[in-house]
Amino acid sequence: MTKIAQQRRQGRIRRHRRVRKKVHGTAARPRLAVFRSNKHISVQVINDDAGTTLAAASTTESDMRSASGSSVEAATKVGELIGERAKAAGIDMVVFDRGGFAFHGRIAAVASAAREAGLEF
Repeated sequence: MTKIAQQRRQGRIRRHRRVRKKVHGTAARPRLAVFRSNKHISVQVINDDAGTTLAAASTTESDMRSASGSSVEAATKVGELIGERAKAAGIDMVVFDRGGFAFHGRIAAVASAAREAGLEF
């Protein structure tokens, strides 16, 4: 890992820690955590009190492999999928955790698709 890449990663981790000071998922309102890599995007609905993942979706899943994992379209599909799975698990309200990433592009696409699928945040 180059020095620039290392600094960029450390900055994201610092921002994520800052976000996580305020964002906490409970059983009534779990945390919708997003992770974005260069190739894929993954989303989890997490109850931080119990330390459990209630629902998850990712572009690495077999049914999502057809589309490119690094596109806004793929992020939109993941957002719709997490909305459906959260609804099936009985979750209506979540708190959004952008994971230190800017709320733009793929992260915003996941959020808007999850909202359209029926999640409130």
